[in-house]
Amino acid sequence: MAVTTYIVDKDGNQIDASTATVPANRDFRGAWSLSGSVISEDMTKAKEIFRDKIREIRKPLLEAKDVELMKALETGASTTDIATAKDALRDAPAAAAIESATDIAELKAAWDTATLGDSPYA
Repeated sequence: MAVTTYIVDKDGNQIDASTATVPANRDFRGAWSLSGSVISEDMTKAKEIFRDKIREIRKPLLEAKDVELMKALETGASTTDIATAKDALRDAPAAAAIESATDIAELKAAWDTATLGDSPYA
């Protein structure tokens, strides 16, 4: 008995995997959209996934900055650089490069390594 593997897109549509044209990269699998036998990435959903990944990555970074801030306040050191870094982390999901991305390559390039560190999409 042959086993058939199906691919299900973000809307619940399914296709036999052996007949589908699938994106080479699975980073935005949750944004796949089926049209006939071609699966492409829905950019609106991909941007949402990208922003969620930023939020996941920045959480421990913000927590570390909170510790730095408390230590600086305790010692009377300047908090300006820490506040600037925290603002950059908070603003990261709203970066203009994310919204202006028209394809997956541009979206991946929108990862701000200076603020968030190495890209999980590299």
